[in-house]
Amino acid sequence: MMTSWTLPSIPPHDWYICLDIDSYFDHEHEPLRIFEEGFTRPLPLTDRDILVSIYFNGDPEAPEFYIECEEELSAEEIKEANFALERVLGTGLDLRPLYDQAASDPVLQPKMEEYYGLKRMARASLLEDIINRIIQMQLSHKPTARKMVWNVRDAYGTHLTHQETVYPAWPRAFQLAKADPVQIRKLGPTLRKGEYLTVLAQEIVAGNIDLNHLDRHASLKKFYQVISTIRGIGPTTAQDLMLFRNRTDAFFPPIIKKGEETGLRRWILMSYGKDPAAPDEHVFEEVIRSWKGFEAAATEFLFADWVISSKKKRQNRSD
Repeated sequence: MMTSWTLPSIPPHDWYICLDIDSYFDHEHEPLRIFEEGFTRPLPLTDRDILVSIYFNGDPEAPEFYIECEEELSAEEIKEANFALERVLGTGLDLRPLYDQAASDPVLQPKMEEYYGLKRMARASLLEDIINRIIQMQLSHKPTARKMVWNVRDAYGTHLTHQETVYPAWPRAFQLAKADPVQIRKLGPTLRKGEYLTVLAQEIVAGNIDLNHLDRHASLKKFYQVISTIRGIGPTTAQDLMLFRNRTDAFFPPIIKKGEETGLRRWILMSYGKDPAAPDEHVFEEVIRSWKGFEAAATEFLFADWVISSKKKRQNRSD
């Protein structure tokens, strides 16, 4: 028996902009097919994984998503699904104050105007985001990297079927904890990445790391402090993972190597025409002054512009 329901989003929200950003999606997703057929992906509930298909109504000022699941879900399970979907789609993020705050920002405002209604996408849980980042880090050919993530999901996640197509769910911690890094190596990731994944999963199962609490309740600094101690997650990846939490704010601790800013600070400074080789806290704070409380959301506008502009340049060269 199919279950269907709607999930409203806080306007403005134009989800179709996300279809131009490949990193938001996984190996099985093709943007054109998503536009025509919906966005199908697994969701983790407390006791099981389900598969949902998501359709956007196309109205940035009254945004709403229509959700279908081929299984019968209880009211509590729909509530759980919505909690995961809010993280995936960003429906609960209210960016309206940012549009007012940054109206005079010379760099951000034009990008907010061009990508009006953009909200970041994430995976359904912090564990999914970590698995995705660890496997894909230092791999420049992203289709290959996404295929490796798929291989790990296929080997260790629960298999779900939609219209005769199998979609592997993302592995739970208890499933990855029993994995052999050598076997993960055969799926594409390096042996070390396999070790990072299995050790993290074992720490979660042992109760030494609570990713759900970290994702939902930890302060920005506590999140960064804990997440950056996990093997395989360096300072830059820790900053990136902060941006996917279901909140608009973030912070950017300095990461200085050889006298230059690295990580997100470097990229932000360069976006504003500042010199990352001369790190200055006052200069950086002035750059992001209009972002207060919306640092994660503002960064996503810069990221989307970089991705979409790069695509256009490559297309122009090929033409």
